[in-house]
Amino acid sequence: MAKKENRLVVTLECTECKRRNYTTEKNKKNDTARIELKKYCPWDRKHTMHRETK
Repeated sequence: MAKKENRLVVTLECTECKRRNYTTEKNKKNDTARIELKKYCPWDRKHTMHRETK
């Protein structure tokens, strides 16, 4: 079974409304930069870019 010590739980924040809508996991060895994903924002009611926050 694989170890989970390289995986971090990160929070994704909407770039338009600045609300933190999603959490996800990333591998800190493979993805050293901040993640940007296009996700649905329920407050804006459309798909927007979501960035990883600290």
